[in-house]
Amino acid sequence: MTLEGGQAETALRTATLVEHAPPALERVWAGALSELSRHVTPVRTPDPRLLVLNDEIACELGFDTDFLRSASGARFLTGESLGAGSTPVAQVYAGHQWGVFTPILGDGRAALLGERRDRDGRLRDIHVKGIGPTSMSRVDGFAVVGPMLREFLMGEAMHALGVPTTRALAVVATGAPRDLDGRVLPGAVLARTASSHVRFGSFEYVRAQDDPPLLRRLADHAIARHYPRAATARHPYRALLEGIVDAAAAVTAAWTRVGFVHGVLSTDNVLVSGETIDYGPCAFLDAYEPGAYFSSIDRFGRYAYDRQPAIMRWNLERLGEALAPILDADALAGERLAAEIIDAFDTRYRVHWVSAFRDKLGLDDSVREAVVADLAAAAEGDERPLRGRFLGPVAALDAWLIRWTSEIPDASRIRAANPVYVPRNHIVEEVLGAATEGDLEPFRRLLELVSDPFTERSGAEYRRYARPAPAGAPRHRTFCGT
Repeated sequence: MTLEGGQAETALRTATLVEHAPPALERVWAGALSELSRHVTPVRTPDPRLLVLNDEIACELGFDTDFLRSASGARFLTGESLGAGSTPVAQVYAGHQWGVFTPILGDGRAALLGERRDRDGRLRDIHVKGIGPTSMSRVDGFAVVGPMLREFLMGEAMHALGVPTTRALAVVATGAPRDLDGRVLPGAVLARTASSHVRFGSFEYVRAQDDPPLLRRLADHAIARHYPRAATARHPYRALLEGIVDAAAAVTAAWTRVGFVHGVLSTDNVLVSGETIDYGPCAFLDAYEPGAYFSSIDRFGRYAYDRQPAIMRWNLERLGEALAPILDADALAGERLAAEIIDAFDTRYRVHWVSAFRDKLGLDDSVREAVVADLAAAAEGDERPLRGRFLGPVAALDAWLIRWTSEIPDASRIRAANPVYVPRNHIVEEVLGAATEGDLEPFRRLLELVSDPFTERSGAEYRRYARPAPAGAPRHRTFCGT
């Protein structure tokens, strides 16, 4: 992962590079699902300049990093310079936002350039965000440096923490300022990768069109991309939904494990792959607070930390309704089957949650669940057992510690499951503010730490990165970045 230097250094490097044609991409989604694709022409940027490049992702995808650092490479990363097979399209989807169905949302400022196979032969989407208006834009379609660097930072932090996630390939400053709420901010484009961008809302959109053949084609696409074993199941579409339920349970448990609050967990922001996407209003807990939420537009805590499992299940129910017509020839039977499959979410979530917290407590998988049962109860809303052990009389805490230590916890396992560094909210805002003003060094330092979060650095300068916000600091607020 490389953070690019100043303009003069970048210009000197660019001048020495040999220009190449933009890399070729595949046209899988746009070719197979044209009904869910709308042609896009990314707006030409006046002065694109690479701010940060994810060398690891670039190498996995077989991209020439020297090319990506060139002038042509910057325009490839903004979607302006296209290689063979690339057909930029905005993906069409619907979604339930704040519990209300919107029949069409779609990519309002983003485009899928195409797909690229990684070194293991798996397809990965190459997607650019902040490229200007599309036919589904709700705003002007552009983005600014701070939120795009935020998505890069959060994706790398989540990946290092072992959480399924989309990951950024690069952030490019466009040279086009944007007036946002009375502030003139530098424009930027994010290039990101994902195993696909098929959302729960993709299926909701197709269901609303009452087009069963298209629904089957979309389901077949999801099976081929993410759940190939479902293709040979007796009932492939039921197996698909079962796979999605487990993936959703796993990623939700992972969020709980690391204290992550997504912030806008609507059905258009949940991928069927189980990867985390859209880091606009997200945040990490500074301290354990079950009802914590940070988004400036989440006025009633719908997407609060402790509500995420229930919201994910609610989202799955909406997905089940969309898939019901292809789960059984009889519509009512399809709805019943969907409900039965989604009923497994609670159990699957608990399995993933217990596994995660066994690791955090340094306990072997064979250890009785009773040791973590109190924590599980708290995650499900009953804090009495946990409070009785940690906030009650000392004797209760001593008794719990005796039970825990009797299981011989593995200290190395504890260190490997409990990070020293996460993106602390006040520090994230600090480094993004500096980057917006042109100083990328604080961003680079934080990115380095959260990309290797389990290794403690020595030195007083690193201590602040492991500490929560100062006592008395106002509650952190997040914004969508649009």
